[in-house]
Amino acid sequence: MPVDTLLFQDEDTGTPVGRLPSWRVLIADDETDVHESTVFALRGLEILGRPVSFLHAYSAAEARQLLIDNDDVAVILLDVVMERVDAGLELVRVIREELRLTDLRIVLRTGQPGYAPEMDVVRDYDINDYKAKADLTQARLYTTLTAAIRSYNQLHRIAASRRGLDLIVRGSAELMAERGLAEFAAGVITQINALLGLPPAGLIVATDPPDARQTSTQPTVVAAAGAFEGLASQPLDAIADAQAREMLRSCLAGCHSAFSDDRIVLCLGAGQGTVMAVYVDGVDPLDDATRALVEVFCSNVSACLANLDLFGRLKSAAYADTLLSLPNRARLVQEIDRRRARGEADDTLLLLLNLDHFSETNEALGHQYGDEILRAVSARLVGHFEAPVMVARIHGDTFALLGPVDALDIETVSQLFRVPFPVEDGEQMVTATFGGLMLREIEGGGSEAVKNASIALKRAKATRRGGLARYDRRMGEVVRARVDMVRALRAALPGDDLFLCFQPQVRLDNGRIIGAEALLRWRGPEGELIPPDRFIPVAEHSGLIVDIGRRTLRAACACQVAVVAAGFPGFRMAVNISLAQFRHPGFLGDLRDAIKESGIRPGQLELEITESMAMLEPDYVSEVIRTIKRMGVSVAVDDFGTGFSSLAYLQRLDVDRLKIDRGFTAALARSVSDGSIVHTIIQLARNLDLTVIAEGVETVEQAKLLTSMGCREAQGFLIARPMPRDDLTRWLMERRETGWPVVA
Repeated sequence: MPVDTLLFQDEDTGTPVGRLPSWRVLIADDETDVHESTVFALRGLEILGRPVSFLHAYSAAEARQLLIDNDDVAVILLDVVMERVDAGLELVRVIREELRLTDLRIVLRTGQPGYAPEMDVVRDYDINDYKAKADLTQARLYTTLTAAIRSYNQLHRIAASRRGLDLIVRGSAELMAERGLAEFAAGVITQINALLGLPPAGLIVATDPPDARQTSTQPTVVAAAGAFEGLASQPLDAIADAQAREMLRSCLAGCHSAFSDDRIVLCLGAGQGTVMAVYVDGVDPLDDATRALVEVFCSNVSACLANLDLFGRLKSAAYADTLLSLPNRARLVQEIDRRRARGEADDTLLLLLNLDHFSETNEALGHQYGDEILRAVSARLVGHFEAPVMVARIHGDTFALLGPVDALDIETVSQLFRVPFPVEDGEQMVTATFGGLMLREIEGGGSEAVKNASIALKRAKATRRGGLARYDRRMGEVVRARVDMVRALRAALPGDDLFLCFQPQVRLDNGRIIGAEALLRWRGPEGELIPPDRFIPVAEHSGLIVDIGRRTLRAACACQVAVVAAGFPGFRMAVNISLAQFRHPGFLGDLRDAIKESGIRPGQLELEITESMAMLEPDYVSEVIRTIKRMGVSVAVDDFGTGFSSLAYLQRLDVDRLKIDRGFTAALARSVSDGSIVHTIIQLARNLDLTVIAEGVETVEQAKLLTSMGCREAQGFLIARPMPRDDLTRWLMERRETGWPVVA
């Protein structure tokens, strides 16, 4: 791409032009005239004492690649409409969400009068400005670009400062160690240069580095960067620059800072006889504000080093979680041992709680969002429980509560997870699973207690997600029972103990019967019906779900063909697909075989995947769905509204139907928020040209509300309960002429 370098006239900074690197501005527009006129309009000027280099892109795709190849672009002047109507706004999303270029400033331009992006797009994607091309005179273009570059410069310097602070914080934890001091000092160099707007370069010399193994009193270079990088761990006399040596020596002797024309030396008093001096050269004369900021920085670092209880804090850090500032596992074990020694074990409960589906959330929305969830959970637990209850974080998304059993009633704890947690600018429902034990039930110490409580927690995660499992010695029996269920399931596969029931689906506006959902049922060895929520997880965990799913798919297709032959030509069959089945390498082949063997028309078969499944491995899921669609089979997202799908991701998935989760349907009449969620889902589907079907419709009131919101399809007990294949045929025959009664 051609690069045009211009100089922009701005206020006098005292810096010779060309000394500092240029601001890089990307012009993304499909019109050559726009590129040429922009460069022409800004010729002969400079901004903040620095020239500007232009990069040129003539499509969104070309702009995206330039941004990947050039990570120092300050501003993009972006045409909203290029190769596609939405090309510009889609590139904005890519910039913020995929490329994570948060400092880059975005100025949208359009040649279409009256067109403007939605306000939420401007807000959510941090768009600096929006201008019509016809309005961008030379003066306005200069003003807009200057404001954007100022904003970029501020953000860039703040980010650099934060990077230095991170090094200081991490180095503080190991200040007594050889590497710890070096890392701390390197962080100081990085941060002071960031404050000055310079790349990391300089020296830190100490008269008495706080390291017991250091016996020399000779001033020593403890950190070096840039041109001085090779001087780390060398004595002061090894510095070749005589002026630098003398400035550092004078600073260390009197512990005072000095500012010359192009270099500074700063004193950091560390107490207990230790003095550190920071040397940086290549510095422009500092204005009053910058000098004050540097002095505050020095005071803060000096206070940190001089703090008499620093070592105590470092020691306590071994017992505290760094993210949440909660007691960690080591501290919890210590506290359990202490309470047992004091004779408090009889009425003390150890309760572990693990956040459900947290790893999926982390993968879908990023670790920063996950950290915010952890902070919100921590804040609620700490805010609710008082001493003597201890709140700790064991690891990852697992917390611990230790205290009197009366204070840790499971219903009370569970209640804390029935209200959404505030996360970033919204709310997030978070559920938890619990495992616990009484301290009197274990013979070992704190480590044994935490281990056994973890066993109980794992048991709860496997069998009663969202509930509580108490540890007891009979848990081995439960494991054996689980193995027995796997054996029984395997034995049931060849016979008819595993069978399908079908729940009809109808149009709410005209009562027409449009299809049914195939639902798996299991009649156990004693003739009892085993609930799907008991045997499906076991089948998934054991891998049997792949064989069961293959059989279910074939049986559902055969039923649909029989219904069509009975006189219902437009009948659609929906089949649930498990995650393990969807991921299995033979899944697409099984689907083709089921279609071929049954003779079903692919357009009358619909596969349902859950929203949480859809969010896993986006590229893989999208590719499989595209293959399914090429076969002519439709795809629905089940339990929609319970996960974290984004609008862009739904468009990418190319699904046909959204199924409103039965939980939202059940709460329609009693919850304004759930009603709003349902209405939002319906509107979202309409905007994406998707069909919506509501699950769990049990009352006329729910059906009326759904109809009023624009939902046209439904299933649930109000219409019919799941029924065997023969009963389904009779049910359809009875309603061949009348259909299902329309709700007025």
